[in-house]
Amino acid sequence: MKNFVVKTIANAGALAVAIWLIGNITLEGGSTGRKILTLILVALIFGLVNFLVKPLVQLLTFPLFILTLGLITLVVNALMLLLTSWLAGVFDLSFHVEGFWTAVLGALIISVVSWALNMVLPDED
Repeated sequence: MKNFVVKTIANAGALAVAIWLIGNITLEGGSTGRKILTLILVALIFGLVNFLVKPLVQLLTFPLFILTLGLITLVVNALMLLLTSWLAGVFDLSFHVEGFWTAVLGALIISVVSWALNMVLPDED
């Protein structure tokens, strides 16, 4: 359970950095508390998308993974971010990623920040 909370916090932090750095990734809302709650909910959706959908997409794109020497992973991560943005819209959360190239840059930032936060935060169960 503690590992789940740590990963959710890392995802929320990584999403927050991407929102802060990239103007076309937006999180709107009234108060700071509302924004934090929305960010945590989006991080939960992002974690579920990465847990449920990403392995299937990686399996289907495995030949492209070999062909591109792993660079397709960035495209897959961008698609997972776009899917998270769409699902956030379905759940009426004020998180939006505008465009594919914004998602690619956002996925790169989220990957780096998430990796760094997971190295610093404890991951015991």
